[in-house]
Amino acid sequence: MRLTEIFHSLQGESTRVGLPTVFIRLTGCPLRCSWCDTTYSFTGGEWHTLEAVLSEVARHGTKTVCVTGGEPLAQKACLTLLTALCDAGYSVSLETSGALDVSQVDPRVSKIMDLKAPGSGELAKNLWTNLAHLSAHDEVKLVLADEADYLWARDQIAQHALADRCTVLMSPVQGTLSPDRLAEWILRDQLPVRMQVQLHKVIWGNQPGR
Repeated sequence: MRLTEIFHSLQGESTRVGLPTVFIRLTGCPLRCSWCDTTYSFTGGEWHTLEAVLSEVARHGTKTVCVTGGEPLAQKACLTLLTALCDAGYSVSLETSGALDVSQVDPRVSKIMDLKAPGSGELAKNLWTNLAHLSAHDEVKLVLADEADYLWARDQIAQHALADRCTVLMSPVQGTLSPDRLAEWILRDQLPVRMQVQLHKVIWGNQPGR
């Protein structure tokens, strides 16, 4: 598999926020979201064997692992990696765009799946059939650039009963939508969601590998 980086940090998003985590960032992504903050993972990277990846993960001594990208599911080996990590006893999450099929992901993995709002420029890439494969330990993430994105997200939450399926996360695009505005809208509409900001950016800014 082709990897951009493996690093040890604090989880900055999802219900695992704040947990020491080993991140495995796979290279490549078929999407080009307008607000993407990991464009450096689109190309390059280095090839690694599964054994080498597991060895590097074990070296950090942390039992929580996040497989991310790019879009990790764009590499077929991602599914094998996820199962191997679960078999090794790790608590595993997968950060995925929601544009690729998640039905074959090991059920022990917590899927953190985006739904792309209009402001991302990739609304048409949402694979809506993925919703049927979400369980209570998965999470849907909505990254929002403005009020139009928020209103779209509010409609999807109601239309698809997302909060009945799993935890729903809402995030403002850093530097584009202020967190206080998003918080006000969520409270006004009494949405059953969890608002989040990117903890790693609060701590370290926009440093790669954080």
